[in-house]
Amino acid sequence: MKNLRPTDASMTDFPFDAVGFDLDGTLLDTFRDLGAAVNYALELGGFDPVPVGTSKDLIGGGAKIMLSQAVDAQGGMPEDDFRALYKKMLGYYSEHNAVHSAPYPHAREVVAELAARGVKVAVVTNKFEGFARSILTQLDFIEPFETVIGGDSMGKGADGKYLSKPHPDPVIEAQKRCGGAKGPGRFAFVGDSTYDVKAARGAGVPIIAAAYGYCDKPPHELGGDAVIDSLAGLIPALEAL
Repeated sequence: MKNLRPTDASMTDFPFDAVGFDLDGTLLDTFRDLGAAVNYALELGGFDPVPVGTSKDLIGGGAKIMLSQAVDAQGGMPEDDFRALYKKMLGYYSEHNAVHSAPYPHAREVVAELAARGVKVAVVTNKFEGFARSILTQLDFIEPFETVIGGDSMGKGADGKYLSKPHPDPVIEAQKRCGGAKGPGRFAFVGDSTYDVKAARGAGVPIIAAAYGYCDKPPHELGGDAVIDSLAGLIPALEAL
């Protein structure tokens, strides 16, 4: 991207004070490392590995769902054994989470332009916060973000499950940490899955669907307020809202 330095007018006219981003499939292309972690665990558990590319279809719900569906597709296993295998998968991923992962084209430039416009940026992911921060740090891409909220950051609800997307609390918290924005509608979210859309809708904020990501439905059926084919189109899409 070129000519990213904003004019004074663009800084004052931009319709949002803060923008939240999903991580996997929105800011970062991470499926190869996630797929490798799933296959590591499957082989430990005596299951056949799965094509790494299939991990794209399961990323939105988090690593536990990814592994669970892969195991269930091959006959399943007792819950206690699954929990132990899941922990081993997380241990592997903690050491190999940025081997192949990288920002999508235009990600760094768009985040930099938003910051130059005075717009705060946040990450809201279902990946554990520690993993998200680790990957962003290894990629030298954590500094621009006001906050990083992971799938475990909001704690657990009454049902014992983490308050992660599609629950709206992580998006609401991101808005608060970005200063609460300056009024209704001044925070927007960007994501690639139904988890993102439902969380944004629950939080009452507009949602941009990332068609280039790991969409669990056809992009134009996700229910976003706009759809972008690459991050190069994000700022124009936000301005159009």
